[in-house]
Amino acid sequence: MINAQDIKIGTAIRMDGKLYFCIDFLHVKPGKGNTFMRTKLKDVVNGYVLERRFNIGEKLEDVRVERRPYQFLYQEGNDYIFMNQETYEQIPIPSYQINGVDYMKEGMILEVVTDATTETVLFADMPVKVVLAITYTEPGLKGDTATNTTKPATLETGAEIRVPLFINEGELVEVDTRDGSYVGRVKA
Repeated sequence: MINAQDIKIGTAIRMDGKLYFCIDFLHVKPGKGNTFMRTKLKDVVNGYVLERRFNIGEKLEDVRVERRPYQFLYQEGNDYIFMNQETYEQIPIPSYQINGVDYMKEGMILEVVTDATTETVLFADMPVKVVLAITYTEPGLKGDTATNTTKPATLETGAEIRVPLFINEGELVEVDTRDGSYVGRVKA
C-alpha cells in the first residue's frame, strides 16, 4: 500500500480490480480545505485515460512492475514470440498488448512490462523511434523539397505512412511508433 501523495508518473496502482499507470499528477493545495492529488491514470488493458482525485493520506494498492528487454523472434498467428534477453526464455504476447506493433520487425528489442507478483505480461513498448526501409512509394521529382505535401509509402513491415515527396523507394526513414508519423530521412 502507498499513500496518495507518493504517486508519481509511472506508478502502477490497482483500483476497482483494474491496473492503472499514472501518466500525470498534480499536488493541489487550495486556499480552503484539504490538500489533494489530481491524477491522470491510464488503464493498462484498454488504454482509457481517466482523471481521479485522491485525498492526501488515502491508501492505494500499488503494483510492483518489472521492465525487461525482450527480443522479437517471429509471429505465430495473432501472437508474437519474444525471447527474454537475460534468461533466453520464450513467451508469446498477443498483438493488442504491443504498442506500435505495425512498425516491429524481427530482431527488434522491446521493453516488456510485467506484473511482478503474478508474472503476467501487461504490455510491450516499442522504442519511440525506429529506422525502417521504404519498400514502395511513387517516385519523387527533383525540386519537390519546398512544399509540405506528402505521399503514401509502404514500409518493410507492411505498414503505410505519409512521407514528403522527395523520399524514394529503398531509402531509410525514421518513424515515430506512437502515431506512425515520419520523423526524417536517415543516411545509410
